[in-house]
Amino acid sequence: MTDRTPPSGDKPALAREERLAQRLRENLRRRKAQARALGAAGEDDASSQG
Repeated sequence: MTDRTPPSGDKPALAREERLAQRLRENLRRRKAQARALGAAGEDDASSQG
């Protein structure tokens, strides 16, 4: 059997941490944009009813 574990070191873990951090930032950006869009839509609906 072949062992596929990476050689010991911080590089793979660091790369994983960087990927996770990047994904978190992208997710936060996407959620903020979605919240702004929903907020703007909600304000338009409220002002048109009024």
